[in-house]
Amino acid sequence: MAAEAGSIREAWSRIPSPGVNGGEFERFTGERMERILGIVTAIGSTALGAQALFAAITRLPEADPARIAMMIMVFGPLLAMILACITGRWARQACGTFAVVYVLALLLWPQVVNPAVRTPDTQPWIFFLVNIGVAAAMIAFPVVLQFAWAIAVPFVYGFVRLVQGEFSQSFWISTAFDVSFTLILGMVIVSLAWMFRQVAGGVDEVRSQTVSAYARAAAATAAEEERVSLAALMHDSVLAALIAAERAESDRERGLAAGMAREALTRLANTEASIAQEGNEQPIAGVQVVAELRRALSELGADAVVEERGVPAAIPERVARAIVLAARQAIGNAMTHAGGRGLHVVVEAARPDAMSVTVLDSGPGFDVDAIGADRLGIRASILARMAAIAGTADVRSGPGGTTVTLSWEAA
Repeated sequence: MAAEAGSIREAWSRIPSPGVNGGEFERFTGERMERILGIVTAIGSTALGAQALFAAITRLPEADPARIAMMIMVFGPLLAMILACITGRWARQACGTFAVVYVLALLLWPQVVNPAVRTPDTQPWIFFLVNIGVAAAMIAFPVVLQFAWAIAVPFVYGFVRLVQGEFSQSFWISTAFDVSFTLILGMVIVSLAWMFRQVAGGVDEVRSQTVSAYARAAAATAAEEERVSLAALMHDSVLAALIAAERAESDRERGLAAGMAREALTRLANTEASIAQEGNEQPIAGVQVVAELRRALSELGADAVVEERGVPAAIPERVARAIVLAARQAIGNAMTHAGGRGLHVVVEAARPDAMSVTVLDSGPGFDVDAIGADRLGIRASILARMAAIAGTADVRSGPGGTTVTLSWEAA
């Protein structure tokens, strides 16, 4: 049974804290959709780019530096974009670069085109890349610029094509067909990408809301269990111990009352036992206490560190649990009442069989003696918990901050 309980605790400790690692799953579907769009863009760009490259090479006059420079200007960023989309790294930057470079290449086209192929029936190789420029904008730019690119790039190509043909009548029909085709296809590309992203974003939002609702329900359930458990404890154990102490007359009765009080303190210090093991005398590594304290800081959103000044090689499990829970309560108090200002946790061990945890903050402080009897945050969760393991808890507070020192040493 002890081995099974240890396995359960070990498995539970491996579960990531929601506040720490949950963020990477918030856009799970959206990130997968972006990856799919990038791969599809890479495949389409490879096919059309190969077609454009073949057309450019077959129509390339000998020793034409301007045309060669134009090809390098266009196909260089295109190759980088394809590789980035395939690998999933720097895809937005590479796609944005190609989208802008392609528009510049279109504007420069009339200056470098070969006059011998200025016929309306021969489509220039740069035409095959019009919708690749739109797809690049779809990956790189916000939705407004995506639609602007889908509309503007075909018209820029059409204008350049008419300039190339000196606005002759024979160019108008073929150019109008090319512009309408690329315009419709570009709008379809951008619209489908927008729709898929909206669906993915909706799925991620619903997932986030579901997880948040579950977390709130779990927290409410845990709080209710804690309240019921604590109420039953206060009513049964503590009240019975107080009554026994009040009625004790002989040494034997006073000894029994002290035993009842000790048992009540132990149970009060382990009210979380409804969902976890109370711990036993089996030794665990002292460094595990440090790991649990760092985990607590992360879960509570505290911007603080745990400073190690030596830790014992091993301490009883119940002692480690009590120290961690008491320190967690002190950290929670510092976050709630001091806003986490100057929060610092120090773990040290003066002896191999002793351990001390100090939680400091630079908040406004409070009057320790004025704590109400019904406030169990310090009395039960810190003082009583440390007393239950034969340890000590020293709470000092003033205008300069609060210091909670938790100490334990083997008897």
